[in-house]
Amino acid sequence: MWKSYSTNRTSLLPVLNVLAAFTIVIGFAMSFSLGVSLIYGDGDAGALLKAMLITIAVAGPGYFLTRHRHSLATRQVFLSVSLSWISASVFGALPMWFATDLSYTDCFFEAMSGFTTTGASILNDIESLPHGILFWRSFTHWLGGMGIIVFTVTVMPMAGRSGSLLFAAEAPGPVSDKITPRISETAKLLYSVYALISLAEFTLLWFGPMDWFDAACHTFGTMATGGFSTKNASVAHFQSAYVDWVIITFMIIAGTNFSLHYFALHGKVIKYLKNREWQFWMSIIAMGFAVVLFDFYVSPSYDVNSEAINALRAEPIRQIAFQVVSIITTTGFATADFEQWSRFAQLLLFVFMFVGGMAGSTGGGIKAIRILLFTKMALTELRRMIHPRAYLPIKLRNQFVTDDAVRNTTTFLLFFMVIFVGSSLFLTFFGHDLVTSATASISMLCNIGPGLGNVGPTDNYSFFSDLEKCAMAFIMMLGRLEVLTVIVLFNRHFWRS
Repeated sequence: MWKSYSTNRTSLLPVLNVLAAFTIVIGFAMSFSLGVSLIYGDGDAGALLKAMLITIAVAGPGYFLTRHRHSLATRQVFLSVSLSWISASVFGALPMWFATDLSYTDCFFEAMSGFTTTGASILNDIESLPHGILFWRSFTHWLGGMGIIVFTVTVMPMAGRSGSLLFAAEAPGPVSDKITPRISETAKLLYSVYALISLAEFTLLWFGPMDWFDAACHTFGTMATGGFSTKNASVAHFQSAYVDWVIITFMIIAGTNFSLHYFALHGKVIKYLKNREWQFWMSIIAMGFAVVLFDFYVSPSYDVNSEAINALRAEPIRQIAFQVVSIITTTGFATADFEQWSRFAQLLLFVFMFVGGMAGSTGGGIKAIRILLFTKMALTELRRMIHPRAYLPIKLRNQFVTDDAVRNTTTFLLFFMVIFVGSSLFLTFFGHDLVTSATASISMLCNIGPGLGNVGPTDNYSFFSDLEKCAMAFIMMLGRLEVLTVIVLFNRHFWRS
């Protein structure tokens, strides 16, 4: 019986090889933050160097000892991807742990929040951290945004089918677009587009009121739809319409399928307008903005005098556009305390938390393609009730939707809602109010960051217990890996040899 459920040593070697290769990449990535630390001389260079050496020393031998391996099987792919994100957070937490007096649990939570692009923080005074640590904290966003496995496939190509399976398992959305037949080439092209657009935003922000350090860190947070800032007041610190509109623009770009950007850079801009998911997603953003703006002008909730309402009253279009786009794209940057807005507007922002970006973007959430497909499925079922004998196929992107896609979408949504309800109940069990529990849960699952109640845009997650933080870190990973990639590990059939 034990034999039927065990995983032998040989089958683990490919998994260990991928895990080691990935961890080596994380270790060398710390060198960028080490350079920043040396430039500013804040005293955190030793912590970053120590963390980098430990990470490489642990992973390096493991990679060379397991490099003679077979291609990954499907089960090994799921295990490799899930363990890789845990490894990223385990080692990614070391720089902050060595440089601050925070507990390792807090550092692990912050690292998982960074790599999964959630942007939820336990820090009470962000600006007190040294520059190297702040840079690493934001850089984890950029690494995790397009996908750290995809980044590993780019710099350390996995042979043949293994790379394709890893790419598909980590790719956000129900399908992973392959621009070229070779998966390593696709990964390189997507990362090239990602880097090019990041450079464009960095340049624009640097031309504004930000110095190069703040411009880089906020570019990482925007392009990865993460939301970590170098300032306690987030983007609101800069009090700049220019900065807000640049970030709004690039949040929308980051929430769009990067395959569309690739084609646009090659002169095929029409691809945006012809893409049904992009049309649907942009209509959600436009309608969301219009409804919240209408509520601002008609709701009596905004008649009170407060700092937050007066700021909103001064520039409602910019303030509302920023928050709507930030929430829908799951970026989580804040320029306003939207907890002071009307109950209707807060509820609408809560609904927007579920949406997320497009498939193939750096955004989290359910994804517009799944919402669109599920809507079509529901409408088709209504028509089928009226015409039970009619042949009524579902079409999307001018193609017939396969039964596998329908089944995948339905299964995803079922597990998504079960996890959302379960995590909300978990937090209420520990005495947190319903608003805090529900919005914290969806914020973790959709990788957003701020919520409502005690986790609003002006609050943080430091008050949660270590157990709750570990549970929320796991939920962040579930959301970033599209739920099913991790959930399958808990199926008893997965472990049968």
